[in-house]
Amino acid sequence: MPLLKVNGKQVEVNERVSIAAMLMNLGLAARKSVGGEMRGPLCGMGICFECRVTVDGVAHVRGCQLMVREGMEMWTDEG
Repeated sequence: MPLLKVNGKQVEVNERVSIAAMLMNLGLAARKSVGGEMRGPLCGMGICFECRVTVDGVAHVRGCQLMVREGMEMWTDEG
């Protein structure tokens, strides 16, 4: 099981899952709306952009289109 950091905390997650699925399994939302409400994946295929996170310093990565990997570091709007 890969070890990675989410919002500065080290977590162990299942292999072969997307970042969006991992966040949902951890009970975390990906981002905040303009009004401050927490948002998460809507379409699951990269069209809605609701699953955007910062991964290894790169902002606005669509979490539904990237699989988790060992050593990855990501930040959501909750972090």
